[in-house]
Amino acid sequence: MRRSEKADRIGEILEDLYPDPPVPLDHSTPYQLVVAVALSAQTTDKKVNEVTPELFRIAPTPEKMAELAPDEIHALIKEIGLAPTKAKNLSKMAFQILDAGGEILPDWDFLESLAGVGHKTASVVMAGSFGIPAFAVDTHIHRLANRWGLSNGTTVEKTEKDLKAVFPEDTWNDRHLQIIFFGREYCPARNHDLTECPICSWAATKKQIALEAKK
Repeated sequence: MRRSEKADRIGEILEDLYPDPPVPLDHSTPYQLVVAVALSAQTTDKKVNEVTPELFRIAPTPEKMAELAPDEIHALIKEIGLAPTKAKNLSKMAFQILDAGGEILPDWDFLESLAGVGHKTASVVMAGSFGIPAFAVDTHIHRLANRWGLSNGTTVEKTEKDLKAVFPEDTWNDRHLQIIFFGREYCPARNHDLTECPICSWAATKKQIALEAKK
C-alpha cells in the first residue's frame, strides 16, 4: 500500500473517531495558548491545565505577566517540568510581545522569535488560534508516523514534511490533534500490541510489529 493510500485510510479512521478535535490545552486567547504550549514541553497537558487557571487569573495578558518577576512566575508554575527555565522564558516573552505592540501576531518569524517558542509551539498557535494550516509534530506524532509507515524521518522536521505531503492541507489542523488523541487512547508508546491496534494492525510493517513485540 502506498503512503498516500495509507494516509487516506488513516484519515478516515481518525475523522470517524475524532470529528471535531479540541485543542487539549485550556486557554481563552492566542497569548494564553502560546503560554500553555510553551509550558507543555516535557510535561503532560493535564498538568499544564492544572497550573494555568491560577497563572491566567493573575497574569492573563503579556502586560500582567511582565509585572511579575521570574521568581513570582516560577512560584505559580513550580509543578511544571523545567519550571525555572520556563519562568524566565515567560517573563522575557511578555516583554518581547509588548515591544512588538502587545498582541500575538499570526506570523511565523514573530512567533518563533519568542523566548521558549519553537516551530512546534508556533504551529499549534497558528492552527489553533488563527486557523492557518500547520502540522504541529511532537515526539508522539513523530513516533506514530514512523509506526504507521508514513515517515521514516529521524527528526520531527522531516516527519512534518512527510505528513504534510500525504495529508491534504485542509486537514492538517485537525489531523495533528486527531493523531495525538488516537495515540493516547489506542496507541501508547510502551506495552503496545500493534496487532490489536485499529491502525498499527494493518499500517505497521511486519518488521515494525516484530521489533516492538520484543520491547
